[in-house]
This record gives sequence, structure tokens and C-alpha cells, in this order.
Amino acid sequence: MTPEEIETHFTRSDGSYVFARWGRPIAPIVFGVDDATLSVIKGAIEAVAQLAGHQVVEVDPELGTNLMIFFFRDWNELLELPDLDRLVPDLGPLVARLTAADANQYRIFRFDDAGAIRASFVFLRMDEQLSAIPAETLALGQVVQAVLLWSDTAFRDRAPLAQLPGKGAVILRPEISALIAAAYDPVMPVHALDPSHALRLAARMPTG
Repeated sequence: MTPEEIETHFTRSDGSYVFARWGRPIAPIVFGVDDATLSVIKGAIEAVAQLAGHQVVEVDPELGTNLMIFFFRDWNELLELPDLDRLVPDLGPLVARLTAADANQYRIFRFDDAGAIRASFVFLRMDEQLSAIPAETLALGQVVQAVLLWSDTAFRDRAPLAQLPGKGAVILRPEISALIAAAYDPVMPVHALDPSHALRLAARMPTG
């Protein structure tokens, strides 16, 4: 990846450069799936965290859990979950907006005082499109999109995953894998607003 290509992954549709990574261990919880799917999702979380050199724990000392992934059939189901409106301000208007847009996924991030990711909420409405995706593929794609604050346009034209030719297996694209690893380099900041940050990421990417 060139520095310019890296920059586009964190440059939002309004033209601003915004980068953030997790500043604390990830303590995940998943709602709305059976045990088999839960195992697949936790495996994806562990794999991406290992790639980043980041820790996954059972409990966050402040929040209990800080990565919440919800699977459901209808956006209105979120309105029935106890206390979710306390975690997600303006939940009612958000549900109405997502329903009107016929959206099938939405992510919310919360940040600490240093600008690092403090918590993330991932909402997946299992419509026909998402239900057709194998659990392993869906889990890996969603975890990748939650491990960093990507641009809202980062994967609009090209997904972070790729299919191995002739094998049918889906893997994380090598350049995205390398970018995640570079982003979690201990010497790199947890938060950045200057596009020059992309140059520092590029310097930590494999050259061959």
C-alpha cells in the first residue's frame, strides 16, 4: 500500500482524516446467536486481536464488556432490549433512521480522553443478504471493521476480505492485515487527525 492508499482508509467522506485504535483490552459479548456461531465469532475476535498484538479479556474493569455485537431480524428489536437506550443515546430516532434506510448493519464507537476506542457496538440485521454470508466470513469482516476506526468509505468499493483462488476459503486481504498490524505498533499513537500519520503507517508496512 502507498501512503496515499493508506490515507484513503482513514479519510472520511467529509474530507477529514480520523484514526483510532483500541486503547484497552477488548472484552466482547455477542447477542442473538447459537453456541456454534458464538464460537466462530470469538475465534474471529481472537485471530484479529492476535494479528494486532492486542489483548482479549473476559471483563473490562470499567465497563464489564466493551465490544457488543448484536444479531437480530428487525431494527425494532433493539428498542425492546433493557437499558440499551442508556448505552446508545437517541436509540429511537436511530432505529427509525436505519429502518427507513433499509440498513442491515451499523457500528457505533465510543472513545476515551486520549481519543482511543473505548467501546464499540455492532448491530447486524440478518436480512437475506447477510444471512447468505457464511458465519466465518461475516464474523471476520465485522471484527476487522471494529478493530480500527476506518473511514466511512474505506471498504465501499473493495471489501477487506478476499477469496482464495480455487479454494473457496475467505481470508483477510494481506495488505489490510499488514495495515492493522502497523496501526497497533506500540510506537504509533492510539489516535491521529493529521494525514501525515498515513506516512508513518506506510513506513511500518512490508515492502516486498
